[in-house]
Amino acid sequence: MAQLSADEVRYVALLANLKLTDAEVELYRSQLTDIFSHFQSLQELNTEGVEITGHATDVNTVLREDEPAPPLDREQVLQSAPVRDGEFIRVRPVLE
Repeated sequence: MAQLSADEVRYVALLANLKLTDAEVELYRSQLTDIFSHFQSLQELNTEGVEITGHATDVNTVLREDEPAPPLDREQVLQSAPVRDGEFIRVRPVLE
């Protein structure tokens, strides 16, 4: 696989909502290229006749029961929001 470009790394960082320095972009170029190369090698495997599974073994849920709890403090939540609009958290539109 060809080495990823710096713009491709920046695009992946944008999707993950990460801000990278130029040095980090260069570091992650080679690391992401290696990771994607492993995925490419998996695509070359012959999986004809292999049954689709969600897990390799029988798995039971390990999640706890949902129990009521006191709500979070509104002001604390709003302080953590990247963009605030009054008493609301501003998010990018889902539909354009």
